[in-house]
Amino acid sequence: MGRPTYLGMLATAYGKVGQVEEGLNVLTEALAAADQSGGRAGEAEAYKLKGELTLWSQTSPGQVSNKSKAGQNKSKITNPQAEAEAEACFHKAIEVARRQQAKSLELRAVVSLSRLWQQQRKKKKARQLLGEIYHWFTEGFETKDLQEAKALLDELT
Repeated sequence: MGRPTYLGMLATAYGKVGQVEEGLNVLTEALAAADQSGGRAGEAEAYKLKGELTLWSQTSPGQVSNKSKAGQNKSKITNPQAEAEAEACFHKAIEVARRQQAKSLELRAVVSLSRLWQQQRKKKKARQLLGEIYHWFTEGFETKDLQEAKALLDELT
C-alpha cells in the first residue's frame, strides 16, 4: 500500500540529481501501483511531481539541481506541449487532493500550478487560485508549505 509513496520519494530524488527521465518512469510505476492496489494516499503528490518533472525535463541538468534546492521552477519553459502536460498533471493533483479532502496536498499542487501560471504571465489567475487555498488555513503558518505559498502570493501581488 505504501509503495506509491516511496516511489514518489525516489522520483523526487532522481529529479534533484538531474535524472528527470528516470524520475518520470518511477512516477509512472507509482501511479500504476496505486491503481493496482487501490491505495490513493500518494496519488495527488505523484501527479504534482509528474508535472514538476515534466517541466524540469525541458531544462538543463544544472538548472534542475538549482530549482530543486530552491523548491521552485523559475526558468522559462519554451515547450508549450510540456507546459500543457504539466498543467494537466497539476490540475489532476488538485482534483485528487480535493476528493481526498487533503488541503495540504491541494496547497502544494496549487503552488506548483501558480508558479507555472506566473511564468506564463497569468499572475491574476495564479494569485486568485493560490489566495483561495492559502486563506482557507487558520494555523500552521510556520510550515514550509504555507511559507512558500505566502512568498509566492507576495510575488504575484
